[in-house]
Amino acid sequence: MSHYFDAAHRQHIETLRQRFTARSDWPTWLLLIGVYGGWFAIMLNSHWLGRGCSTVLLIPLLVLWLSVQHELLHGHPTRWIRFNKILGYAPFAVWYPYTLYRDSHLLHHRDEDLTVPGVDPESRYLTRGRWQGSSLFERSLHWLNKTVLGRFAIGAPLGLLALASEELQRLKNRERQAWLMWLTHGAFTLLMLWFIARYSVLPVWHYLLLISVPALSIAMIRSYYEHRPHAQPEQRTVLNEAGWPWRWLFLNLNFHLVHHDLPGLAWYDLPKVYRANREQWVARSGGFLVQGYGQLWREHGVSPIDSPEHPYH
Repeated sequence: MSHYFDAAHRQHIETLRQRFTARSDWPTWLLLIGVYGGWFAIMLNSHWLGRGCSTVLLIPLLVLWLSVQHELLHGHPTRWIRFNKILGYAPFAVWYPYTLYRDSHLLHHRDEDLTVPGVDPESRYLTRGRWQGSSLFERSLHWLNKTVLGRFAIGAPLGLLALASEELQRLKNRERQAWLMWLTHGAFTLLMLWFIARYSVLPVWHYLLLISVPALSIAMIRSYYEHRPHAQPEQRTVLNEAGWPWRWLFLNLNFHLVHHDLPGLAWYDLPKVYRANREQWVARSGGFLVQGYGQLWREHGVSPIDSPEHPYH
């Protein structure tokens, strides 16, 4: 449910939604065209670009694709769920089927459950019981994942291992929806990998391990301390005043509380809405404000930002 500070705030949001840019959503259409066109252009010209240059171009493009998929599942550029699914189904980033990402992320938007282990699908915290039952090695990995450097290095592998464990269990339980989803995603992924092997200079293993995994690792930086445990749900979500390269890669999701309070608001309007009521947003977050990803790196590059054990569960 959307949150508004007052009638003037609601009117401001409504005015933004009624203008041509929001009704046509042409910036999101341009992004879609750009990512699809860019991916195929890099692949088809990779023999000329070379393996190194192609890799450098593809990694940020895949990070951007993950951000575009996020916009699609929130109803942009159309309100048609199935059509957005078609637009976002391309497995450029390989590991997460669009349907799985969409369904789990929408569950994540139940703000009253944010960070709760086992309830919030995107929680990075462990229950007290699970933490106490963890081995020293497991605890070390979780502590490392609470540093920026650790999150970049092992965040993606840990996430993929957790994904494999959960989804294999669903497949073992013969869940029809899980089988259909993974068979469809697998077929499209194999088709994409065949295209890469046939028309590009990149080996399949190179794309899987040296492009898609690093892209996922960069995306993990966005969600690093994106949420924190707190008694008040609105104070669990960060406001990160990041610089423009990160804002572009993450499509302004650094203004994360604004997104959670107004989940239907398009990516290009998040900065406007934040700047118009900055003091109120900061107050609503309980001062959960970060001055860019550089601050996180300086303060928590190699030191944990908080405990992996959830303080309330």
